[in-house]
Amino acid sequence: MALPAMRSASTVSRWDPFRDFGELTRWFDSAVPQPWSPSADVAETDTEYLFDVELPGINRDDIAVDLTGNRLAITGEVKEQEREGRFHRRTRRTGKFSYRVLLPRGVDGDKVEATLDNGVLTVRVPKTETAQPRRIEISGK
Repeated sequence: MALPAMRSASTVSRWDPFRDFGELTRWFDSAVPQPWSPSADVAETDTEYLFDVELPGINRDDIAVDLTGNRLAITGEVKEQEREGRFHRRTRRTGKFSYRVLLPRGVDGDKVEATLDNGVLTVRVPKTETAQPRRIEISGK
């Protein structure tokens, strides 16, 4: 004797065309690895541009910071760690990463500083003196 099938709204799922697209995208990304872009905060003061880029668990030897003219590029690679056992879930990113930004003109490339502390890469790009704002005295009455 067969048991009757029970159906409820919670067990029936609706067709979602984007679900299949997401699976296809994940498959494509695994088949053709492309650089990913890390999260970053960008700030500007009167004297500099400040970039805080999240790169947890990455050694400074695996990161490159390059400034060409007014193009800042932060690139590198998160190497996959060898582990024993079978993965049940993998959500940490691995592979090459790239963060690129075009800065306004007037940056002092000779004085750029980069520090890595607690998984955050801080890049300070100073402005040239001519690019810094200055207060103009007003004459007359």
